[in-house]
Amino acid sequence: MLDKETGVDYRVDGNGVAYLTLNRPEKHNAFDDVLISKMTVYLQQAAGDDNVRVLVLQAEGKHFCAGADLTWMQRMVKYSEQENKDDAHRLAELLDTLYRLPKPTIARVQGAAFGGAVGLIACCDIAVASKLSKFCLSEVKLGLIPATISPYVMKAMGERIARRYFMTAEVFSSRRARRLGLISETVTEDSLDTTIEEIVSALLKNGPHAVSAAKALSHDIAGKTIDADMLIETSERIAHIRVSEEGQEGLSAFLEKRAPTWRNDSQG
Repeated sequence: MLDKETGVDYRVDGNGVAYLTLNRPEKHNAFDDVLISKMTVYLQQAAGDDNVRVLVLQAEGKHFCAGADLTWMQRMVKYSEQENKDDAHRLAELLDTLYRLPKPTIARVQGAAFGGAVGLIACCDIAVASKLSKFCLSEVKLGLIPATISPYVMKAMGERIARRYFMTAEVFSSRRARRLGLISETVTEDSLDTTIEEIVSALLKNGPHAVSAAKALSHDIAGKTIDADMLIETSERIAHIRVSEEGQEGLSAFLEKRAPTWRNDSQG
């Protein structure tokens, strides 16, 4: 679905891969309130579509995203505090929707990723970036703070490291972003698509409900104390999925030495 007015495109291919594309290359894919709202709608659509198995967040042009659009920022200057709260909440809702999407998400990053773009990347399960990509949490340069993106960036990079870049607004490299945990893998720019395809292929070989359940497991278990309640919870989760239709099919396919029903011939 091409949407030139909002600057974001959405399509789903025949394999169940959804592509959410920032498409304002003339503005370095900077986002505004309209783009934020449309992205949220598309993410909600992907979440509710059983045909969607993976979502790739990508961008047209030289840069992934320059952060907030200048025209939008000019409008913000005249906003009341309540209008600012409402505006910020829309971005917070977008980030939360992306972070909690019940499908695996992959960020494809090239060029610059500044400000809120770092938050979008941090919300994705996997992020692949060009070796030439640059990152910056630039908000303090404008007298602002990276508030709505902060929970996700700190989860990805760690609180102490994030604190440094929140305060300094230093630009850091793709290589450093990988060491910090923001990026999963760095590749040459001409290898970006091939690398994404390989990751997507690996995901599509797995049970779709199991993949969603594994994502939920990591969200729900991370940071919890390993105690009697956790032992019960994790035991219940595996027991539930073992007796599910997909779990039964997967186990049967393994024992019968055949491909499970969710895999097609092209997935090996």
